[in-house]
Amino acid sequence: MVFALVALVVLALLAAVHRYVWRRFVGDTTAPGSTMRKAGTAAAFVLPLLSVGAMTSGRIGAPFWLQQVLAWPGFLWLACLLYLTLALFVGELVRPVLLRVLARRDKAAAQPVTERPAPEIGRPSGTTAEVPGETRPRTEELVPVASVGAPTSSEASVRTTPETAPEPEAKPERVPESEPERPAAPGPSRRLFVSRVVGGAAAAAGLATVGYGTHNVLRGPSVKRISVPLARLPRAAHGFRIAVVSDIHIGPILGRAHTRRIVDTINATSPDLVAVVGDLVDGSVADLGSAAEPLSALRARHGSYFVTGNHEYFSGAEQWVDHVRELGLIPLENARVEIDGFDLAGVNDVAGETEGQGPDFVRALGDRDRARAAVLLAHQPVVIHDAVEHGVDLQLSGHTHGGQLWPGNYLAELANPTVAGLERYGDTQLFVSRGAGAWGPPVRVGAPADITVVELASRQA
Repeated sequence: MVFALVALVVLALLAAVHRYVWRRFVGDTTAPGSTMRKAGTAAAFVLPLLSVGAMTSGRIGAPFWLQQVLAWPGFLWLACLLYLTLALFVGELVRPVLLRVLARRDKAAAQPVTERPAPEIGRPSGTTAEVPGETRPRTEELVPVASVGAPTSSEASVRTTPETAPEPEAKPERVPESEPERPAAPGPSRRLFVSRVVGGAAAAAGLATVGYGTHNVLRGPSVKRISVPLARLPRAAHGFRIAVVSDIHIGPILGRAHTRRIVDTINATSPDLVAVVGDLVDGSVADLGSAAEPLSALRARHGSYFVTGNHEYFSGAEQWVDHVRELGLIPLENARVEIDGFDLAGVNDVAGETEGQGPDFVRALGDRDRARAAVLLAHQPVVIHDAVEHGVDLQLSGHTHGGQLWPGNYLAELANPTVAGLERYGDTQLFVSRGAGAWGPPVRVGAPADITVVELASRQA
């Protein structure tokens, strides 16, 4: 019942987000009935269906080829939807500013230019009037205009000599009034122009972000190195190097080439031990067994170890434990081994509790010699408090992906004590890897993939 309610809430949220994205990118920028409007509307229905298909095809046992066909467009669209929506939210802040600026510009351009009126021929009473030169004889002279009861300047007469007959008075030239400029032919409206500018900028920013994040995944993880001092580590084990890799997520998108790239990167560090800390796969052994085969080429002086993650329990954990053992890895199912100078323990993921195979700290750590340093492999950081209780010196985890897609790191912080990096909890230190692959969208933004070489340091050295 709870699961169904959550599913309905998620579907309603996705529908609302898709409606908003359609409105801003299609409804506000295209004409009704146009080809672009029809294409955008069709995409608004097809893309979310592809996403739902990509997320559910593996769970319902769809053929692997169909999972691969749906995975790329379906999962990539989820990443595009996230960053297109975030870019549009920023655009909502810019939109009113652009509208206001354009409105002021249009208002200033629409104001008519004021012209100075032409001077009048006449003058007010009490002044002298001058007859235009082309209408007066040589002997003319200025005639004073009567100040009281005198006719207006347009009616003033001119005194002439007897030989000269009066000529008709020239009428003042009429200056035509300036006509206001006619507005230009109407083009796209101001609001349409702003919608297209904001939508285009948002599309460019969102898609560029997804492209950058996809490149981060496909180029493979980078190598990080940290030194972790352990109080109980003997001098003989000083400098012991553990290559920590988590969340490889072999699946319909990241296949054999992805696994080979990770193996080559690990081997290049020449580690003393390899720790594969869960979420190796997203699929069954039948579909992905061959894609995991490059793991058999891992090389380390003290071997390679594996613990389950939550995704193994979605994919058949028991079959995968058997398969990685065939590939040369040593599964630690609530078990412990003694390495030169410290104990290495591993616990099952908490997701295994649904199958009666959850973490068992008593079995893994209960009877050990606490005078020895202990390093624990546990997929999820949330078990750190159990590790503290059982005197673990260092816990190595993954699961969080470092958030994978910013701002997902803020959500990851709500569910995990540490999202990435090294932190201390009492006498126990916790290191969380960002992972070497990606789940869902093959995109990483703000959380680059990594393989970390953890070098143990003895305080006695």
